[in-house]
Amino acid sequence: MIRNIAAYHFVEIAEPQALAGRVREWAESGGVRGTVLVAPEGINLFLAGADAAIERFLDQLRREPRFAGIAVKDSWSEAVPFSRLKVKRKREIISFRRDDASPLGGRAPAVAAGDLARWLAQGHDDQGRRVVMLDTRNREETAHGAFTDALVLPIDNFTELPAALEAHREALADATVVSYCTGGIRCEKAALWMRATGMDNVLQLDGGILGYFEAVGGAGYAGRCFVFDERVALDPALRPLVDEDSQARAA
Repeated sequence: MIRNIAAYHFVEIAEPQALAGRVREWAESGGVRGTVLVAPEGINLFLAGADAAIERFLDQLRREPRFAGIAVKDSWSEAVPFSRLKVKRKREIISFRRDDASPLGGRAPAVAAGDLARWLAQGHDDQGRRVVMLDTRNREETAHGAFTDALVLPIDNFTELPAALEAHREALADATVVSYCTGGIRCEKAALWMRATGMDNVLQLDGGILGYFEAVGGAGYAGRCFVFDERVALDPALRPLVDEDSQARAA
């Protein structure tokens, strides 16, 4: 089986080009494929390979003190779902273009998967406030699945979120709003921006959908989670989308 990892870490990187070079060497040495984005604000990666090779890569990354605490989400597949390795230097590891959404200054408050599952089951948070799940992904991703009754914005790019959210601010004032995304990057930036612009009732889902699936399964979630590789989408058991046409041809 192939080990697939998704991880990100916001930390100041003064030499992103040099780090990108080291990361490429570590991945290539183990035949690891996938995508790594390096920016002055941190690192974002989706990689796949043999378990031992992935573990060696993570060991090398974590030897740098700034990445010692990087959290990794795992899933498994029968084949590597990437055709090659891409390591890119970017201005942001996820483009949002908002100065008031930098995680380098501190994280927005987060809710753990287990607590969120309990809130959704009981219909309110621990203070009795209604909970609104805010999807920060684009319409291509949300078409594969979302939290039940979530606020899903009609956006094609993350940079469109602020304008799309404007019409909903008043309606969200009495709720605990939980922003969520695939692995945590977009919902972290979105929560920071919303709090900076006056919405102090916003939390982020720690670890995103993939972390939620890993911790509690699909409680309160309908469908699958789109992922950025050839598997297309994962179900709450972190199994890839089955190509039914391919199965039919094989039969």
